[in-house]
Amino acid sequence: MDGKEKKPEEQNKDENQQVRVSRRDFLKGMGTGAIAAGIRTAEAVSPAEAEAALPPGIKASVINLNVNGHPYRVRVRSHWTLLEVLRRELGLTGTKKLCDRGSCGACTVMMDGKAVYSCSRLALEAENRRITTIEGVSDGAIAHPIQQAFIDHDGLQCGFCTPGHIMSVKALLDVSPRPGVGQIKEALSGNICRCAAYPKILESAMAAARQVK
Repeated sequence: MDGKEKKPEEQNKDENQQVRVSRRDFLKGMGTGAIAAGIRTAEAVSPAEAEAALPPGIKASVINLNVNGHPYRVRVRSHWTLLEVLRRELGLTGTKKLCDRGSCGACTVMMDGKAVYSCSRLALEAENRRITTIEGVSDGAIAHPIQQAFIDHDGLQCGFCTPGHIMSVKALLDVSPRPGVGQIKEALSGNICRCAAYPKILESAMAAARQVK
């Protein structure tokens, strides 16, 4: 002791500092322990245990997908849609999620050459099928003639629904290179444009039909 007594307020200050340090160390220790426990838990869970934890009726499996000419091996759950897998698991976000109930066409992709709503198809249905998304329409930095036609003829406003329209037009032109106006309208009848750019969309599709060889 130095012979000097500390004032009550000084003594309280020292005690509070000690408490704060102790609390900080405690929290740091808790955080480190929680992280370590989380790592151990993640390592300890086997695929069989993970599947057993799924809700009744839902299964996990690994499927082979062919998307835009590239093979993918993806672990999916039985209730996942093709749209979910394309966007979330493969990162192909050009295919849009809008209504998610098969009524707007924003999620249109091609499956074995036919236009389909990816929100209404299970990923399991797409196994070993040939899937084409908007990312696979052009073969590089140069836009596909259909894409260019939509640009040249202002076949879009906000553009959110445009990938779906382009996929529907491509599916048509792949099987009918010189379609009539009625065929184009029918092919696009399942695609909604909430900006109401329909006249320009039709004009773009007709221009694309003249350009695609």
